[in-house]
Amino acid sequence: MTDMLTLLGTKGGPAIRPGGPNPTSSLLTLSGRRIVIDCGLGVSRALVETGMLLKELDLIFITHLHSDHVLELGPLLHTAWTTGLAHQVTVYGPCGTQALWQGFLQSMAFDIQIRIDDEGRPDLAQLVTIVEYGPGLVLDGDGLRVDALRVDHPPVTDCFALKFGGNGKTIVFSADTAYFAPLAEFATGADVLVHEAMLPEGIEGIVRRTGNGARLYEHLVASHSFAAEAGRVAADARVGCLVLNHLIPADDPNFGEKDWIEALQPVWSGPLVVGKDGISVPL
Repeated sequence: MTDMLTLLGTKGGPAIRPGGPNPTSSLLTLSGRRIVIDCGLGVSRALVETGMLLKELDLIFITHLHSDHVLELGPLLHTAWTTGLAHQVTVYGPCGTQALWQGFLQSMAFDIQIRIDDEGRPDLAQLVTIVEYGPGLVLDGDGLRVDALRVDHPPVTDCFALKFGGNGKTIVFSADTAYFAPLAEFATGADVLVHEAMLPEGIEGIVRRTGNGARLYEHLVASHSFAAEAGRVAADARVGCLVLNHLIPADDPNFGEKDWIEALQPVWSGPLVVGKDGISVPL
């Protein structure tokens, strides 16, 4: 199993538009484990299109509980179950993940019970273990280590960057965050930094399309990073490669890869991947 990062959904925010990318989710293959990071809308289909069998689902990590990161957590697990999942899956998420999962189980109680009785399936609730985590060491075993760093994503307080280490490689996911200097220390020397990014010019179009545009603008500026800020973190951390993800805007035809590259030129000259749904980055 080749160590690989595959971007399943690269759009920042929950809205979807014709022909546009999906909200945030990624698949990290590391140390023989398949790890899903965040479960935005479309993650189940995107995983299948990588060639992965959903019944092989192994580990899931949720960075925070905004809908574009967690909306399809329950449906992913349920769909995996209906395709033959019969082993334990562990979901690591911030405080509130257990309540989210229990709410999903309650909402699907009729379907789950009918499939247990009629199709002889195991009890889905017994196959999923939820582990709520905070800052610090999250997991260390079987050749995989995961650490978490609380980042700056107001008004959400439980939002965490995640650092995965295994097989001699390190990859860091920024999660959603405003520019946060401690993230550079957290990611120092990482092979890959996956960092969210915005284009200042692109925000204007989003504000025009949105009814509560002024309030949304305030949120975006206070809670997210501009591309140049992501580049600054990557440079300070001396990472091997910067991957831009959770792009804002991601579905505006007026902006393309060259705009992201130009935004980074003053601060980052290293290897760069501008996120697109379905692309893979070898580690």
